[in-house]
Amino acid sequence: MLYYAAVFLVIAIIAALFGFGGIAAGAAGIAKILFYIFLVVFVVSLVLGVLQR
Repeated sequence: MLYYAAVFLVIAIIAALFGFGGIAAGAAGIAKILFYIFLVVFVVSLVLGVLQR
């Protein structure tokens, strides 16, 4: 999931460089959402890993 967030971030940066503001904002929004989902899944799996020991 972090990979997809990074891909959308790169797409947003490239679109912003070429002047496509709407596409850049959309791709950056998707990258931000995927990054937050990744963080939540990471924290949950980290807590579950600690509790299983």
